[in-house]
Amino acid sequence: MRILVTGGTGYIGSHTVVELINAGYEVEILDNLFNSKMEVLDVIKELTDTKPVFHQVDLLDADKMNEVFAAGNFDAVVHFAGLKAVGESVEQPLRYYENNVVGTVNLLKAMRAHGVSKIVFSSSATVYGDPGVVSYTEDLPTGQNIPSPYGKTKYMIEEILKDICAADAEFSAVLLRYFNPVGAHASGLLGENPNGRPNNLMPIVMKVATGEIAELSVYGNDYDTPDGTCIRDYIHVVDLARGHLLALSHIQPGIAIYNLGSGKGTSVLEMVAAFEKARGQKLPFKFAPRRAGDLAEFYANPTKAEAELGFKTELTIDDAMKDTLRYLENHPRSAE
Repeated sequence: MRILVTGGTGYIGSHTVVELINAGYEVEILDNLFNSKMEVLDVIKELTDTKPVFHQVDLLDADKMNEVFAAGNFDAVVHFAGLKAVGESVEQPLRYYENNVVGTVNLLKAMRAHGVSKIVFSSSATVYGDPGVVSYTEDLPTGQNIPSPYGKTKYMIEEILKDICAADAEFSAVLLRYFNPVGAHASGLLGENPNGRPNNLMPIVMKVATGEIAELSVYGNDYDTPDGTCIRDYIHVVDLARGHLLALSHIQPGIAIYNLGSGKGTSVLEMVAAFEKARGQKLPFKFAPRRAGDLAEFYANPTKAEAELGFKTELTIDDAMKDTLRYLENHPRSAE
């Protein structure tokens, strides 16, 4: 099968490309390099002995995207491309709706025009909003109390895909919802390397470790959790990439929805302690006021993904920290 991976030079996308190639898929990448680097292609080649065909194209450029599809003869799409900074989306909502939603509509129109009817969509567990429970299952309602335009764009794209599947019995879409990917490839060659200032916990931890940021800010230490800090579901990026591979291999006409996660939560302070243990030295941090919209605790329930896809996380938080440090050794200024 020939697969187009949008956002395939990004953090999750690049790890998924490696898994796809190693599983025997023929892969092409479409990415505008807004939050990734061209050098990732050389790393993919080193890890797989294959350098994917690369198209530097923005999803908002419908004409160029159609050219890619006209020449590609793709069997399916794995769709990662999109803006993802929660705080930035609050400040720039129109930019996020245009890039993520309009860009995806352009992608889907190109797929339909060229006879591609299978897509695996990298969604987010933020579509659940605040359902009032800690363990999130796929049957929970979505679209209510979503705290950011970023999360709302994921919800809107899910609804678009559901409508397409309802209108076309031959169209196949898998929606994968997850929370916080962490870690790096075990080789230390591939990892998270965002352009600009990072927004998620681990890229900030990496910047603190390299001295680029003086200390980590832990937002809130008075939550109703064992250590007072927020608890989240962190999943190793390689496990997450394998989840996308499993979804692609099980894709069927219609809509399918799966949570990908470990099924348990880890607090911010536990993440810091795990990094300190792997590194062998303390990480400077300070407590800061709570951030608006942060919930005390939630994590994904992956029972359905295990039953139907055979998905189960194999790598631990300790593995993620060791792999992250290995990546940092190879990229000491990794978050520049």
